[in-house]
Amino acid sequence: MSEGTSRGGGAPAVPLSHRVPDLGSLELLLAVARLGSLGAAARELGITQPAASSRIRAMETRLGVSLVERSPRGSRLTEQGALVTDWAQRIMEAAAAFDAGAQALRGRRDSRLRVAASLTIAEYLLPGWLIALRAERPGTAVSLQAGNSAAVAERVLAREADLGFVEGRAVPDGLDSAVIAHDRLVVAVAPGHPWARRASGVPAHEVAATPLILRERGSGTREVLGAALAAYGGLADPLLELASTTAVKAAAESGAGACVLSELAVREELTARRLVAVPVADTSLERSLRAVWPGGARPAGPARDLLSLTRRRG
Repeated sequence: MSEGTSRGGGAPAVPLSHRVPDLGSLELLLAVARLGSLGAAARELGITQPAASSRIRAMETRLGVSLVERSPRGSRLTEQGALVTDWAQRIMEAAAAFDAGAQALRGRRDSRLRVAASLTIAEYLLPGWLIALRAERPGTAVSLQAGNSAAVAERVLAREADLGFVEGRAVPDGLDSAVIAHDRLVVAVAPGHPWARRASGVPAHEVAATPLILRERGSGTREVLGAALAAYGGLADPLLELASTTAVKAAAESGAGACVLSELAVREELTARRLVAVPVADTSLERSLRAVWPGGARPAGPARDLLSLTRRRG
């Protein structure tokens, strides 16, 4: 393809001349033509009369022709100015159509929001955030996909979600992130479990060596726990591996064994004494909750607003 030839096979692409005025200057010229006064045009556009005069002079210099004749009785277009004004009107109409089309595209984008969230965040934090978002954007339809943190990251990377929320320690390549809240993992057992009577808690090496009731691989909870116990040999093979927080809690309440879940997820069970929290010595089970989005593109529209809400309410 030779230089200057359009890819569509039509006429060669010709760059705009440096003499073409900007839209603001054309808008000012049209206002002068309509109002018959440079001062009135300046007031309508919210600029000073000296600024308006300077802009007209700059446009005349750029085009190489006189556009406006000024007199004590007002301002009127020259013959060249009248012709330029006709052209300017067409340009402004095209610009208005362009702006209307762009607004329609933004409106289509802003009418929906696709969210993916880890199960803990989806169940215990996201409802409050979405209620607040609805108050700010009542016309936005929100769809939610819940899964483990690995699945959430995959959906955001595949552009199947505009914004994701994860619990893991690391953010996959290709995603940007921001910490929006903090959480703590809790080792919890049924009241009859031997660990429930250990007032001083359980050492980290014992937790690491004990088969636990755990979420499936890919969950942020399991990833954070494994990293916290890495210095003690990592996690033993799980006693049970379950795909939902509810199932993990039910198994622990039955006395099957100890589980590890977010403090958010077991708060009600701890208050009702259906489960008992077991302190863990020698390690921290604190973690950060993150929002994630495709790398290099800051969230926009309702995704941006939801991210802002999480930071205010997290």
